[in-house]
Amino acid sequence: MKNWLDRTLGAIAMYKLVLMSLIAIAIIAIALAFFDLVSPDPFALLASLPVAVVFSYVASWIGARIVRQRTHLESSLITGLLVFFIMAPSLELMGLLGIALASTIAGASKFLIAFRGRHIFNPAAIGAYVFIFAPLGFPTWWVGTPLIQPFIVIASFLILYRTQRLDLGIVFVVIAASIRIALTIAGGGTLAEALSFTFASSPLIFFVGFMLSEPLTLPPRRWQRLSLAVLVGLLFAIPFSIGPVYSDPLLALLIGNLVAFLFTQRRTIRMTRVETEEISPGTWEITFAPHRPITFRAGQYIELSLPHSSADFRGVRRYFTISSAPDAGATLSVTFTAPENASSFKAALLGLPRGAQVNATGIWGDFVLPRDTSEPLLLVAGGIGVTPFASQVAHAHRQDEGRDIVVVYATSSSKPLPFSTVLTESGVRVIVFGPQPAERLPAGWVLGGEGRMNGDALSALVTDLSSRRVYLSGPPALVNDLKSALRTNGARRIHTDYFSGY
Repeated sequence: MKNWLDRTLGAIAMYKLVLMSLIAIAIIAIALAFFDLVSPDPFALLASLPVAVVFSYVASWIGARIVRQRTHLESSLITGLLVFFIMAPSLELMGLLGIALASTIAGASKFLIAFRGRHIFNPAAIGAYVFIFAPLGFPTWWVGTPLIQPFIVIASFLILYRTQRLDLGIVFVVIAASIRIALTIAGGGTLAEALSFTFASSPLIFFVGFMLSEPLTLPPRRWQRLSLAVLVGLLFAIPFSIGPVYSDPLLALLIGNLVAFLFTQRRTIRMTRVETEEISPGTWEITFAPHRPITFRAGQYIELSLPHSSADFRGVRRYFTISSAPDAGATLSVTFTAPENASSFKAALLGLPRGAQVNATGIWGDFVLPRDTSEPLLLVAGGIGVTPFASQVAHAHRQDEGRDIVVVYATSSSKPLPFSTVLTESGVRVIVFGPQPAERLPAGWVLGGEGRMNGDALSALVTDLSSRRVYLSGPPALVNDLKSALRTNGARRIHTDYFSGY
């Protein structure tokens, strides 16, 4: 089941998944409203929806033109849909004007409330929250309705699972729900009433699944994200007022956005394409020169944004692990495989001429080596999953860290392996599983077997497996299978990284 879920969700770009989920919930809500199963008037929903979406798109389009960028269609549609779910639907002119104003502010905030091309606040949250102080009405979070909630729970789970943010969601829900339940009971309510209000009639799940999880307003490291989940959970659940400012889910998110901004790369990363090289058959390395110095740790990933014509279902933004070492100079490289039926994004990326500009939204990731260089490591790569290890091994070698590293390379290809030079020069021990002729392997490399890697064969070759910290990277199905096999054979500290759907 897990492999199927990883494979299925991996084929859908994150923004597409969010957009499709919001559209599905909107359709379900409108259908339920026509049967009087949810409180909003169905015609008010039908009137409010296009207003929210159109004004968000227009504001985004104008803002993008002003700063000479291309409009990200999916992002503007998502923002409009979020405003639709927050603001009270209406058939009255003033109510629709309020929705239009909130959507306009939301779309424009991506460019007006930004720092060096990077927006600071969740656009829908800032648009709706500003409207609190306008005389037209108030956000009501009407989406917190019992009959819609099961669909919200499913969609939120899929989004958090796809973005590997389930831990963020769990921490937030535990903190916020516990406080809400305790306060309800302290106020005289029963446990059943507290549970019903918290999970069935509040925006709690929608909030974490669709708003708190927005990638561009989250910090890059796991401990930072979990700390943020605690902070926002407290602000979400604990009532307070300071003068005209009072507690509100939107305010909790905006404060969290501001805190997260302090941890993140605080600008859009602008880069120039320097070189494109096929480093092995079907595997390409593209090197960029950032316009300003950037910092990252070996093993982290970058999100590239590349608007292009005839974009396919997987969209115009994609994550790539950085394959170059942090100390590689003034350039940064990403490496990927490109089959004949490659995505439109990869085709556009490979077609970039020398000197073309590409933007990146930020750098994230916790798949980094421990700071204790004396700890023995086992790096297990499935196919292109070797990419983060190329960066890590090269960095460790250049810094003369003296790490005890064993690299296991599992491949289904008989072609020359990418990064063989980097691994050989670093002096790490390399074991290969796959149809690689032993005589063609670099000197010192060991052929562990011609078939799929298995835990028994690996433990026979790495006798101190249980004492090594394991890093496992590759396609989801392979990672899931190998993780189980490694645990069976004594490995205890396993860190995983997935390469899916890109």
